[in-house]
Amino acid sequence: MHDDLASLLEPVVKIARQAGQKILEIYESDLDIEIKADNSPLTAADRAAHLCICEGLAQLTPDIPVWSEESATIPYEERAGWDEFWLVDPLDGTREFIKRNGEFTVNIALIQEHEPVLGVVHVPVLDQDYFACRGKGAFLQSAGARAHRISVAEQAETPVRVVGSRSHRGQSLEAYLEELGEHRMVPMGSSLKLCLVAEGKADVYPRLGPTSEWDTAAAQAVVECAGGKVVNLSGQPIRYNTRAEVLNPYFIVFGDFSRDWTQYGQAG
Repeated sequence: MHDDLASLLEPVVKIARQAGQKILEIYESDLDIEIKADNSPLTAADRAAHLCICEGLAQLTPDIPVWSEESATIPYEERAGWDEFWLVDPLDGTREFIKRNGEFTVNIALIQEHEPVLGVVHVPVLDQDYFACRGKGAFLQSAGARAHRISVAEQAETPVRVVGSRSHRGQSLEAYLEELGEHRMVPMGSSLKLCLVAEGKADVYPRLGPTSEWDTAAAQAVVECAGGKVVNLSGQPIRYNTRAEVLNPYFIVFGDFSRDWTQYGQAG
């Protein structure tokens, strides 16, 4: 497995940015929307970004397999033997893309022994990059500016800043918020919800609904390298490629370790 993770960061950020440029070329055009098997929209931008990333990663690390949302049909029998692989969502937040609110991302994570050890989350519309790897920390780089280190809020604010989805909300989250008490919602789409916790702009992200592994891996690496946690409702870190099922368990993202964020609503 690759030990020098820091040497991979810059080229992976470059690959993510190239994919983001492919997405932006389509963003202002008429969208040719298809429906995938799980009824989520698939756009030409998905495909263009997928091909760009797969080509770039194959050149960078030809020995490491790539598992992308757009190649989701790779059978578990094949990927079960992978102890290192790239986990990619070429366009996370296709609903946000179609709504044209800019809150969509390119996600690239390196998984080693079921854990995300490197993550890049590129935001094409903002020309912004969140990136991190173990041993180096987590960083944010905005257009034309130098990258700066980011970290979670180690003490939650009052009222608690809760980041939530613009596209998904349900009874489980409502029950969680009711038991949580005084709070302020910070609406956001895609994996940017985890990134807001990573940079200390939100205190907790309770995800009590379905997500797939490629939705979260890159941003989980950013959160963890920024000092936070992404845990299931039993308090255990989210792990990857451990079973045939691609859906994550429900999870909570936070930076303040002084309280049990899993105790509220149906999470408890």
